[in-house]
Amino acid sequence: MKGVVFTEFLEMVEDTFGYEMVDEIISNSDLESNGVYTSIGTYDHKEMFSLVSSLSKKTEIPVHTLLKKYAHHLGDFFHGNYNAFYARAANLFEFLESIENFIHVEVKKLYPDAELPTFETRKIDHDNIEMIYKSTRKMSDLAYGLIEKSSTHFKEPIEIKKENIEEDGSVVRFLISRVDG
Repeated sequence: MKGVVFTEFLEMVEDTFGYEMVDEIISNSDLESNGVYTSIGTYDHKEMFSLVSSLSKKTEIPVHTLLKKYAHHLGDFFHGNYNAFYARAANLFEFLESIENFIHVEVKKLYPDAELPTFETRKIDHDNIEMIYKSTRKMSDLAYGLIEKSSTHFKEPIEIKKENIEEDGSVVRFLISRVDG
């Protein structure tokens, strides 16, 4: 997992819970990196689970809720730093459809070692799209939150229904519907 995912997570924790919490969750987590991350480095995704689990224990906020909250922070980071990806889409659905065949292709050019989830999209009609998330990392709650945050960037209110296709969460179906704002 790219280091920027870790550095942004720790920034979100500091902004929300304070520096002491960052120090505490790093100390309470099993981290091969010892909690030292660079944005361009690559780290084991299990370290993210360890950090989020530690934060969940300290805050008593469920892991899935923390991942969605973090995704909103990360979505702001992506929008601010990679706005061209958003600007080339006329709406949320076009943006979501571009993730696999454009955005991830561009990310791989910059970071050839990046291990990205895959997204298969199918537009059902003008107001509904289906996305199939596949990843051995099983972080669909992060994907869910990024979809939510992207809808705010496009000012398109949505409803998301999530269904595990594989019980372990490695394959998840999202049904995203536009709703009247």
